[in-house]
Amino acid sequence: MSTQRAMTTNRLEAFSDGVIAIIVTIMVLELHTPAEPTKAGLLKIAPSLLSYALSFLIVAIMWVNHHHMTHALKRVNGRVLWFNLNLLFWMSLTPFTTAFVGRNYHEPFPVALYGAVLALCALAFALARGELVEQCQGDDEMQAYHLQIKRKNSYSLALYLISIPAAYVSVYISYSIFVGVAAAYFLPERKLAEAS
Repeated sequence: MSTQRAMTTNRLEAFSDGVIAIIVTIMVLELHTPAEPTKAGLLKIAPSLLSYALSFLIVAIMWVNHHHMTHALKRVNGRVLWFNLNLLFWMSLTPFTTAFVGRNYHEPFPVALYGAVLALCALAFALARGELVEQCQGDDEMQAYHLQIKRKNSYSLALYLISIPAAYVSVYISYSIFVGVAAAYFLPERKLAEAS
């Protein structure tokens, strides 16, 4: 890795890490202590706590995937920068949709909106991963690896898109999709370090 490439990649990762840290901070600041210091009071804010926990997990998965993508870059060009900003923009809406769902967990519109934002994050990841596939021309093993992960991003996108109309049938279908997609990222797969 050249010094110039390392510096550019490090700047991209540092900027992105800062934005993601702010996203998590805003999400936690949206949590408020119960009005009454009782179990009943805690139960009243349980939906907000659960929406925060789910969103924290999803953002953590995105951060880990972003980290792996950044370290796999062969060059940081204008397309990479814009794909990265596109991803960070959609991720930055997570605190808003998290709070919206936490306060209105049984209403279809907030749940559908949450699914829409996650779908746009998945699309942004698929676009960014496509750039990595392009950068790996000539390296069949790495290209196959990034195509495999891009397919996973595409499956996530499809499921998140399904969660949008599903919220109007039952919000619990959408919640199952959100949890299921997050769980899928914990299934074992070949690590980038092993492939490089």
